[in-house]
Amino acid sequence: MDYVFIFIAENVFLFSPVIALYFFHKAPGGTKFDIATFAFFSLPLTFILSLVAKELYFNPLPFVVGGFEPLIPQDPSNGFPSDHTLLLAAIASIFTFVYKNKRVALVLWIITLLVGAARMYVGVHHFLDIAGAILIALVSAYTVHAVMLWRKRV
Repeated sequence: MDYVFIFIAENVFLFSPVIALYFFHKAPGGTKFDIATFAFFSLPLTFILSLVAKELYFNPLPFVVGGFEPLIPQDPSNGFPSDHTLLLAAIASIFTFVYKNKRVALVLWIITLLVGAARMYVGVHHFLDIAGAILIALVSAYTVHAVMLWRKRV
């Protein structure tokens, strides 16, 4: 069973960008523009907020605190927020707020949660690292969404 979680923790995160690019390519021109514009603002904001969060909160990784060997190699650094989960949640957030087919967003969120859970299982993140990454991505996406709606009204 460990091998399944190791595979998910190390490899499944690659599925989200591939799925996102496929549906971006498949989208009509106006939707492509909206996705690209949203991503242009949302992704850097997510990254900046994650850097601020890393500076404000230090959360040693579970294997450092627990004194055990994780199932996958990991440097003993700040685990907050989880970078893998942050990227996946940022991608899922873009499709949640912009893409009309909500099943695509749901699949991207399932992948995000699977990878986050697997990274906890293999011992390289705490729940707080995963939840924090998701929250940062959602706050960033919501902020960009609100600004874009406000700009359309002005």
